[in-house]
Amino acid sequence: MNLEVRQTKDGSTTLFVPELNEHYHSVHGALQESLHVFVKMGLQAALERLARVRVLEVGFGTGLNALLTLQHTLTSGAEVHYDTLEKYPLTPEVVAQLQFDKFILNPELLDFFAPLHAAPWEQPVAITPHFTLRKLETDLESFRPAPESYDLVYFDAFAPEKQPHLWTDAIFQKMYDCLAPGGTLVTYCAKGSFKRSLKAAGFTVEALPGPPGKREMTRGVKPL
Repeated sequence: MNLEVRQTKDGSTTLFVPELNEHYHSVHGALQESLHVFVKMGLQAALERLARVRVLEVGFGTGLNALLTLQHTLTSGAEVHYDTLEKYPLTPEVVAQLQFDKFILNPELLDFFAPLHAAPWEQPVAITPHFTLRKLETDLESFRPAPESYDLVYFDAFAPEKQPHLWTDAIFQKMYDCLAPGGTLVTYCAKGSFKRSLKAAGFTVEALPGPPGKREMTRGVKPL
């Protein structure tokens, strides 16, 4: 897959996929999008009721969501077990071009960026005492999670119009089944067809304020 490194409006970088005419993150601000959608509306909300959160991320990509989640554990003391799916891992050459040091202002955090990408696949790795990473080189359709094995899903797949096979009723039934009661799924997407799939799976659907450049985002909650 051909990839181009591009700068977004908040100074952070993302990747552009010419074959899909799609960016990995919002062009309005990759950093702001990750912090708002996944950390604030996902992780922080989960930590209001849990001290230990089991996260499933759909799309490891540049590692930005994982890095910002790890950052939160450094200050909160919360424990996170982080499983992430990635069918097409980035090469070291592309990772080096992301220049996270240009927009990640916490120097301590940058010490963990390389270990996240260098961690071996298919096995849990304790990046810190409070953050354990397991990278799985697979696609979402092939992934078979155990029932109720996660508390939070970061659904960061490419947009529905780019990869419609990842936004089906069957996929969101799988996401519902892998969440524990009270678990949540968060995503930047707010399309009506997607929300209907969430509801069909059993989720309670919440429309929340979106990150810069988007009016809304979505959170699905599995009832207790």
